[in-house]
Amino acid sequence: MRSIVVSILLLVSLLSASVAYAHPPSDIIITYDAATKTLTAVIKHNVSNPTQHYINKVDIGLNGKEIAELKFKKQDSYFSQTVTYTSPDIKSGDLLSVEAYCSISGKLMKEIKAQ
Repeated sequence: MRSIVVSILLLVSLLSASVAYAHPPSDIIITYDAATKTLTAVIKHNVSNPTQHYINKVDIGLNGKEIAELKFKKQDSYFSQTVTYTSPDIKSGDLLSVEAYCSISGKLMKEIKAQ
């Protein structure tokens, strides 16, 4: 019985430790170039191994509707993931959103108005 309790405690502590290192992106810096109709987002997400802990999905929204889902198998660098998206449908005054998902746990969403 004691070995079962010890095994369960060990498993719980290992799972807790892995979750402790998981975190959502810390920031998303969005810019929009009206001349090229291109949105660029720099997603800040510091990691120790960008092939195992990374931004795995980014959703792009236009006026509250998802218009693109971008998927990744690794992060650009230890510090961030950069995405670009071009759409002829974006007009001045439109609300653009970027929602980034961590491969382990958490997400962050930011918005800007197209100018």
